[in-house]
Amino acid sequence: MTTLPELPPGAFAKQDQSPDALFYAQPRFVTHIDDPAIEAVTDLYRTLLPPGGRVLDLMSSWVSHLPAEVAYSAVIGHGLNNSELVANPRLTQHFVQDLNTDPILPLETDSIDAALICVGVQYLQNPVAVMREVARVLVPGAPLIITFSNRCFPTKAVAIWRAVSGADHARLIDLYLRHAGFSAIEAQAVLLEGGPSDPLRLVVGRTSP
Repeated sequence: MTTLPELPPGAFAKQDQSPDALFYAQPRFVTHIDDPAIEAVTDLYRTLLPPGGRVLDLMSSWVSHLPAEVAYSAVIGHGLNNSELVANPRLTQHFVQDLNTDPILPLETDSIDAALICVGVQYLQNPVAVMREVARVLVPGAPLIITFSNRCFPTKAVAIWRAVSGADHARLIDLYLRHAGFSAIEAQAVLLEGGPSDPLRLVVGRTSP
């Protein structure tokens, strides 16, 4: 489990300490943000992802929110439920792995053009180790695109995520990315809290060119 000097002891503890694989054993064919937030994610991907590139969708499910009109040479999905990944029509390949127990990605160095984590970063207990692996597999200058809202499975979210909110979540992700060696980190409030839809925030870090 990650420890960071800027964070208190126990920052990455979870209320439910049972193996994550048990929690996610039953497929959930639902979406975890509402339709306007999903559309906002898709618009961000339309802008930030390279058409024709190789995309890594970490902590994915049965949907990836990628723009329907854009083709990619590969979309590699990762998650904890095989049935959900099999049902995702955008994935060209996938793998099941608990990143909290094994953060090492089964991918070659400098083989991915962009990576995504959509509404899943709050569950990572080893976020820096995972993001270092993402940096390893990304080509130079490529983005890791992290989107998140205020919704989660609270018993599986880490303690520090539950303790803060909004812009502080973005600052927390910035901390992870900096420790993982990312640069040119940018944060944006895409859909504000108190609006008609789920709030949505974006943090993007890029590997060194």
